[in-house]
Amino acid sequence: MMSLNQRILFSATLVLLIFIVGIALTLDRAFYDSARLGVKDRLFAKLLMLMGDAEVEDSNELDVPTNLLDAELGHVNSDTYAYIVDPTNTIAWRSNSSLNKPLPPTALLEKGKKEFSQIMLNEEPYFIYRYGVAWETPAGDYPLTFIVITDTVLFEAQIERYREDLWGWLSIMAVFLLATQMLVLRWGLQPLRKVSTEIAAIESGQKENLKGIYPSEIQVLTDSINSLINHEHKQQKRYRNGLADLAHSLKTPLAVLQGAIQGEEDETIRRKTIQEQIDRMDNTIQYQLRRAATAGSSPGMRLILLRPMVDRIVNTVTKAYRDKSPHITTEIDESTGLRIDEGDLMELLGNLIDNAFKWCRQSIHLSAGYQGSQMIIQVKDDGPGIQSHEIARILERGVRADQSIPGHGIGLAIVRDITQVYGGELSIENNPAGGLCVALRLKQNKQH
Repeated sequence: MMSLNQRILFSATLVLLIFIVGIALTLDRAFYDSARLGVKDRLFAKLLMLMGDAEVEDSNELDVPTNLLDAELGHVNSDTYAYIVDPTNTIAWRSNSSLNKPLPPTALLEKGKKEFSQIMLNEEPYFIYRYGVAWETPAGDYPLTFIVITDTVLFEAQIERYREDLWGWLSIMAVFLLATQMLVLRWGLQPLRKVSTEIAAIESGQKENLKGIYPSEIQVLTDSINSLINHEHKQQKRYRNGLADLAHSLKTPLAVLQGAIQGEEDETIRRKTIQEQIDRMDNTIQYQLRRAATAGSSPGMRLILLRPMVDRIVNTVTKAYRDKSPHITTEIDESTGLRIDEGDLMELLGNLIDNAFKWCRQSIHLSAGYQGSQMIIQVKDDGPGIQSHEIARILERGVRADQSIPGHGIGLAIVRDITQVYGGELSIENNPAGGLCVALRLKQNKQH
């Protein structure tokens, strides 16, 4: 496939050539018509001059004084000649220049009729102008047809010379315009070549992102590329850190397990110790893997509508808590959405709604809406709430507000970590009327 530079240059060259050829053909046709009209006017002028010199005597004899004729008609080797046809359809008079020249068939024209055309005589092209008149004499009208003929040598030479000049100058103009187009194109595409060079440097490891100053149209592209690169770097860093944290976190429970296996404790105590460490390792693995998999904000993310996602999660969680039938109210507009990874949004809403079902008594309230440049998502329940000094502690990994309620104690920690990745905030507070309110504040431009 041709490069962008080649495609634009080829298109511009093709358009320019079509434009120049069109201009050339138009000008050529206009000049040809103008030159032909000039020949017609010249022949008509000679015909009028001939009519002015001609006289019809009372005896119906035609008299054309040769000493008054135009020099061109009186010269034997002239390219222009004339003759007059009388009522008997015979040549009553012919100019000296018509000697040894071919004559077309004679024809008498009606009074006032004019004819200008191009004819072939002895396989050579000629222009001919005919004009029919009715000469007034004492005996009545005397019809005559005046005819002037000229060859096309001068006309064709004029056309040929004009075409040579026209195509010559247009060719020079085309070369100049093409050269100018190439320079303008090279200058115009310079930012794109710079982007290509910097991207190649990024691929080779010489640069980390695009740092050049670009026109506003390309700046949007370079900013998006930089955002994607930074997002990828953060994602890789999260994976590396997650694996490192996972390895570090597993050292202690593995050491405890090894000690329990080699120890001499009672079998019941040993089983309890092993189970506790297995649960701890399970919590740690789930937490670290989910944190590492958090996608984070990216400019290429599509808009996810909240209402369908919330309804789907509520239906799923309801099946898991069949012993509860809380009254659920949802205040989320159908068009409200977030540009966020779908898995991250599912993790956020899933943990919050699951906690609300777990602790509620009779009702759960879900809401979401824009507040300036932020999206506020709130999940409220009418449960027992939580002591203020416990709020910070329950956000720690593996900590549960009530040990009698089953769970791993990492749900809110995951919500907190995902929210921080997206540059948002997580707040937990008790409702004045009772229960808990968990609010997420995520940066998000309102969609129109």
